[in-house]
Amino acid sequence: MPVVTIRSFTVEELRARLARRHFLASRGGSAESVSSALVGLHSSDPATPYLSLWARMPEFTVADLDSALYERRSLVKHLAMRRTLWVVGSESLAAVQAAASDRVAANERRKLIADIEKGGIAADGAAWLDTACAAVLAYLDTHGPTGAAQLRTTLPELADSYDPAPGKPWGGATPVSPRVLTVLSVRGDIVRGPNTGAWTTSRPLWASRTAWLGDGASADADSAGTELVRTWLRAFGPATVADIAWWFGHTLTWTRRALAEVGAVQVDLHGTPGVVLPDDLEPEPAVEPWCALLPGLDVTTMGWFDRDWYLDGHREQVFDRYGNAGPTTWVDGRVVGGWVHDEDGRVHLQLTADVTTSARKALQHKADELTAWLDGVRVKPRFPSPLTKSATR
Repeated sequence: MPVVTIRSFTVEELRARLARRHFLASRGGSAESVSSALVGLHSSDPATPYLSLWARMPEFTVADLDSALYERRSLVKHLAMRRTLWVVGSESLAAVQAAASDRVAANERRKLIADIEKGGIAADGAAWLDTACAAVLAYLDTHGPTGAAQLRTTLPELADSYDPAPGKPWGGATPVSPRVLTVLSVRGDIVRGPNTGAWTTSRPLWASRTAWLGDGASADADSAGTELVRTWLRAFGPATVADIAWWFGHTLTWTRRALAEVGAVQVDLHGTPGVVLPDDLEPEPAVEPWCALLPGLDVTTMGWFDRDWYLDGHREQVFDRYGNAGPTTWVDGRVVGGWVHDEDGRVHLQLTADVTTSARKALQHKADELTAWLDGVRVKPRFPSPLTKSATR
């Protein structure tokens, strides 16, 4: 039987839903509530979650997120979807682990075992890795949160190096310890504890997950995936099946099973088949005019695989060739350029689209607010876009 398309969504509706559900036209209440509603916040660039929350929460301060991460421990940084670092709710960690991180962990373990054996560290890479992981966990259980450098110098099991590309210019002796910590973290055995650097840098002390967060409950992979897809669709839907499979870093088979479990229905997205939750079909009212300055890798800019409806022809300017988004300026649900933070500490707009005089004034006001909020702290995106690079030149 043919699939029945329930209704059509216009681009204007999609942009209005984005504005409300991503807390860009309606402000969010707390770091925890914003993060949980969006499943998580990108954190591969250390500054991103702070700037993402600044754009969505009134009166947000760096201490608000630090407190959630390191005092209340209601949020935690975790390697998950698409081998990307996220800020997720601690209560959601088991679901994220089962639905996304376990898949990444299996790949990381397999690749590291192969490199251990290929690099001559050990003939039995699996046994070597298990021994190294056990040594790290035993040390953390005894001594508490510890930096990566101290772990490497203290534990002989982490002292080895290997050459990832013998004879190549990019080869040479490479410590294996960071990859051991990656395996331990992505499988949920250790977590990033206190950050010993500024908020724009990542210098975590590693901690045992159970010591930092408590025992916690495990989650079934299938049911966890279903609930995360439900949460994602509530915030990002309607979307294409490709959007969901890409965002979670999973297969189309996994994605379609989860969609069947949540009862997703088919809709039309301005000519493209999409899906939405069955109780989320009401027409979306228009929103008041709004604008935003979002950081590189922001969860909204990176939220969909099919991005033309909000990029408005600016893909090559705000995304690098690897698919990483730089800082962006938004007006009424579309990207209209980027922004840069200069050496004097001022935020400057990089508008590449025509906007109204009122929108330009509102964006400049946002830039001035961000300049004041940063208060001299320099922000340089970890993955600068072509637009960002053009400003530095």
